[in-house]
Amino acid sequence: MKKYILISFFFCAGFALAQNEKANIENQINTAGKYFNKGQYEKALELSKSALVRSFKINDDYLIAHSYNAIGVIYDEFSQSKHAISFYKKALAYASKTENDSLNDWIYSNLGSVYYFSKIDVEKGIQFYKKSLKFATKINDSVQITYTKLNIASAYFSVNDFKNGINYVRQSQDYVKRKGTHEMQFTLASLLGIYHTHDNQPEMAMQYYNSAIAIADKYQFQSYLLNIYETLVTHYKYYRQPELAQEYQEKFNLLNKTLYSQDKKDLLKESAMQIELDEYRIQLERIELENEKQFQKLQESNRVTALFSVLLVVFLVLLLTLYRSNKFRKKINAELSQANTELQLAKEQAEEASKMKSQFVSTITHELRTPLYGVVGITDIITDEHKELANSPHLNSLKFSARYLLSLVNDILQLNKMDEKHIVLETAVFSMQEELDAIVNSVQYIADNNANELIVAIDPKIPTFLIGDRLRLSQILMNLTSNALKFTRNGKVKISMLHTGIQNDTHQIEFKVSDTGVGIAPADQQKIFEMFVQVGRTDEDYQGTGLGLSIVKKLIALFGSSIHLESELKKGTTFRFTIGFKAAQDVQNLTMATEKVLQTPSSLKVLVVEDNKINQLVTQKIMDKHQIKCDMVEDGFSALHLLETNQYDVILMDINMPIMNGFDTTRRIRNLGIQTPVIALTAFDKEEVKEQAMACGMNDIIIKPFEPEKLFEMIYQLVGESQ
Repeated sequence: MKKYILISFFFCAGFALAQNEKANIENQINTAGKYFNKGQYEKALELSKSALVRSFKINDDYLIAHSYNAIGVIYDEFSQSKHAISFYKKALAYASKTENDSLNDWIYSNLGSVYYFSKIDVEKGIQFYKKSLKFATKINDSVQITYTKLNIASAYFSVNDFKNGINYVRQSQDYVKRKGTHEMQFTLASLLGIYHTHDNQPEMAMQYYNSAIAIADKYQFQSYLLNIYETLVTHYKYYRQPELAQEYQEKFNLLNKTLYSQDKKDLLKESAMQIELDEYRIQLERIELENEKQFQKLQESNRVTALFSVLLVVFLVLLLTLYRSNKFRKKINAELSQANTELQLAKEQAEEASKMKSQFVSTITHELRTPLYGVVGITDIITDEHKELANSPHLNSLKFSARYLLSLVNDILQLNKMDEKHIVLETAVFSMQEELDAIVNSVQYIADNNANELIVAIDPKIPTFLIGDRLRLSQILMNLTSNALKFTRNGKVKISMLHTGIQNDTHQIEFKVSDTGVGIAPADQQKIFEMFVQVGRTDEDYQGTGLGLSIVKKLIALFGSSIHLESELKKGTTFRFTIGFKAAQDVQNLTMATEKVLQTPSSLKVLVVEDNKINQLVTQKIMDKHQIKCDMVEDGFSALHLLETNQYDVILMDINMPIMNGFDTTRRIRNLGIQTPVIALTAFDKEEVKEQAMACGMNDIIIKPFEPEKLFEMIYQLVGESQ
């Protein structure tokens, strides 16, 4: 059964705003609504996105909610339910700040529509509609009351609850006939047609359907016309008239293809990411602007202090008597005290702004890593459970996109750490060959897409195992290699390592990443190492944020080295740098650890404390794949209850949980005398939570998303130590 929904695109036509910019934004969204009703969705989306950015700049909660709602309606129209719900909820968050009942009414109505129309949860959709109805009744908005009642009736019809549905139709009928808009008249006729179809009154049903078609044709309601075609297909199938059902099915297909082409859907997906990036950019700009203001205040205070110092010297020379000298001294002391107070306040405000920026970046990366753990994990699950999809381009694209987004999140966090000088190189034993294999596996998808040959050459003089920060080195090579592959088509990309000598027991290794791609113009060769700078976009649109090479340059500087560039347009590019590593003399433990991970006993019993349902599923599948017994609970109290009667070899503990977080749960476990190893399984950066984790009794930390092998290596090591 097709559903008929009246979506609140406009908040209030002709709403009087005092300021000119606000009025312009309001008019812009209203214009977007007109394009939406005509089926011109690209224009509607462009205007709505522009309105959102302008609303953020003037910091108007009402208009921000207004814009988010408009964008959500467009995504809802294309059945992009996840994005639509996200935008509606953002709209609701800003609407709550305005204490505007009308805003809450419209947004709850649209939330009801997306849950019901997309068949996510019809009952939940009805509950949202009823919340909307309460707000509409509270403000006595007859139009919105009627809209909402018709939506509730449509939802009840969709689950064959015609008894409740027809009651709402009858409550709305009188108002629609007297004052109803054309959309209301169309919806009422459609719903009465559906009701009479299922009441075995086909002639009466067709009268209402024909009335609905006439309204849609007259006022060019293309999406409504699509709905009535689909309903007529259902109607004729119900009365066993296949020829007529086929006729309207063909009309439906033709109109659906015109309104909802794949190009338009692709545009929406790209726009969703752009909207989120615009939001983050605006928030960061606000923080930077606040920092600049505080810095200016600090400079002004310094000038005031300098001026007072000069005046103090002048007055000391001029004052001849003790009385004037004492009076002058008191005055200067008071003024200096005030200046120092202002300086201290300015310093604290600047530090607070910097702290807010760090917290913002940390929160954003955590909130993105959590769903990415689910995306990456579920993608791996699909690959494992459906071997026939192993080579699916769509699944590979999903994997690549998830890992690309994860890389972007890590880049942002990395830059923030570098700016605050929080990065210290680690020292650990690693295999250069294994790191290169991992990099090649990660970028092979890009190489295949661009028909490139990826070549790796390692000087045999380089020791098998080295000591150094393998993570930072991998980041450098990964960024350079993925860049080379993206800017090369039908060519070659080569990663080479040359042993150039030994200095003070340190093996000097020259790294080169070269390609046969588009090359970089001489005028752009210094710019590319700056943040957010991208070149070479005139002919083709290469993906990227402009952060990669900036991070590479800073990471190489941490190793005490520098990067060199050689490039020629249309012939290719080579990046070169040298880093020294000490050779690992005793690699037996590393080799044994790797072998033991592969032999992890299935007799292990693990307790997972995780509140996110999707992350529970992913972690459960990882444990099942390795034949490890696993109990799953969603909060700290449940974990404590299980530990009273069960013993486990290891506990995987999420940190950010409701009721009782992972730190408090672990602290209570240790207070009970339970010494089972606890591993923090979190999306927070390790350095942010390390101190708290160790203080409460956790044994180690692993960051989501993670490689299962790293987790099992950690589990085996901790279990072995505890035994």
